[in-house]
Amino acid sequence: MNDMTGNVGTLEASGSIYFAPLLPWQQTLWTQLTQRVLMQQSLPHALLAAGMQGMGKRAFVWRLAAWLLCRKRSTHPSGACGVCESCQWLKSGTHPSLQVLPLVSMPIESDNEPLKEKSSNTKDKKNTKANSNSALKIKVDDIRALQPFIYQGGQGMRICVLDHAEQMTVAAANALLKTLEEPQAQVHLFLISDTPAQLLPTIKSRVQQLALQTIEPAVAIDYVTQVLGHTINREAVGQTAIEQLIQLANGAPLAAIDLAQAPWYSKRALWLTTWQALRSGKRSSVAASDYWQSQLSIKEFIQLSELMILDIRRVCLGLSELQKDINLSSALGSYQPTGSGLETVAMSLQQTKVALQQNVQEKFAYDKLMQELAYL
Repeated sequence: MNDMTGNVGTLEASGSIYFAPLLPWQQTLWTQLTQRVLMQQSLPHALLAAGMQGMGKRAFVWRLAAWLLCRKRSTHPSGACGVCESCQWLKSGTHPSLQVLPLVSMPIESDNEPLKEKSSNTKDKKNTKANSNSALKIKVDDIRALQPFIYQGGQGMRICVLDHAEQMTVAAANALLKTLEEPQAQVHLFLISDTPAQLLPTIKSRVQQLALQTIEPAVAIDYVTQVLGHTINREAVGQTAIEQLIQLANGAPLAAIDLAQAPWYSKRALWLTTWQALRSGKRSSVAASDYWQSQLSIKEFIQLSELMILDIRRVCLGLSELQKDINLSSALGSYQPTGSGLETVAMSLQQTKVALQQNVQEKFAYDKLMQELAYL
């Protein structure tokens, strides 16, 4: 992993998320938690890392788990040492004191990419079902299978990470309640959730939430600027462009970086031109479909379209556009689509996502979307 914070300290880039540099906005919380442990004060039995994707909550959890398990943590307060037996187990993915649910959420190692707020399947990257809800579901049998690990005595510190905790079935959540209500010595549970509102109130009432959601705008801007290295798609980018990225990402720095590096982000003005050409009849939906199929995957085109429809809707409601760099307001000066038309396209985008999971051909999906845009 790249040194994205410029503050690796004693930790050399090892290529593992467990030993990645601490994200700058997490320094205060890290110090609070690690000092508590070093002063022989126990951490809460169960912690919840919650918030939107791109805030770095998973990066924090994996880093903290590694440090807690590290045999040399007392002399390495800034992070796990990376060389002890425990750290070697983490690197090999065979740590006996770490259990993770669901299995697709086991962290991957990366030397070149920033931490991402999503799960990854290291065993089969081609398995398209790995990112589906069914793959992320945590069932009651999964929770029951953790019981021997949690309740075994005299085995030192043990950590359970439940990623996508909102994906627990009701039965699984109820089974977890027993563990939360009967804390075991040296056992820590980390729950991670992108949508904590979906967690059962009984679960949320028994965990302590980590303060990971507040990020100062200046810190976010500095971080995103440093990671992007002043270039987006080979074009110079200034603070205004960085601020736009962060705004589009709802303040989440990692999401802003992903957005800047997304293949479709540089094609927003082209999308607008295509839509205007389709609406005016200057270009056929078939020709537009053929062209865009050569530019982006259907998934990427949907992401692009969702952002454009969102911003068009803002302008139609009298709000300022989020994208200041593509003259959206000027383009909508002479014609604005109806609210019902925008809603129809938005629904069609969602339906296309579902259809793609059912192996609908990309060409068919592209053709249909272009026809929808032509009538918007």
